[in-house]
Amino acid sequence: MQQELPAREASTASVDNPVLIAPSLRRRMACWLYEGMLLFGVIFIAGYLFGTLSQTRNALDNRHALQAFMLVVLGIYFVWFWSKGQTLAMKTWHIRVVDAAGRPLTQSRSLLRYAASWMWWLPPLAVLYPLGLPPLEVLVLLMGWVLIWALLSRFHPQRQFWHDAWAGTRLIHQEPAPKRIR
Repeated sequence: MQQELPAREASTASVDNPVLIAPSLRRRMACWLYEGMLLFGVIFIAGYLFGTLSQTRNALDNRHALQAFMLVVLGIYFVWFWSKGQTLAMKTWHIRVVDAAGRPLTQSRSLLRYAASWMWWLPPLAVLYPLGLPPLEVLVLLMGWVLIWALLSRFHPQRQFWHDAWAGTRLIHQEPAPKRIR
């Protein structure tokens, strides 16, 4: 199994368990982008539901309540799918999330991973918000932080993202299911 994977992915295998092979950074970031596209539908439906139920007429009305609602919706989405092993994007890219020992995540561990994963966004937003920068500049700086955060995984001994290390989780390669011949 390990021979079929590129050398850079096989080099991150755990000594204790050779099945726990970390996917390449390129695959993890492709999965991350695909997840963002899929989340557009989740956010759209949740926003429509919130606007309808709260009878919001203006996009700026109830803005903070909408943001809190989206935080909860995203939390439910990720905690649910991570406790099942993978989201749809992770399934497409053959990536699975497990705990440090290779076991499936509990819901509490998934919730901890969700909270820790906000390190992708909160530090730059906390710094940039008081500066009052135009939205395009904020977007450029935010994407710069995301790139730095992703590259920092190179410094982890198992090439995991740091929020995974803090949450006691890890991303692993999952072999695709064999195709059945009819």
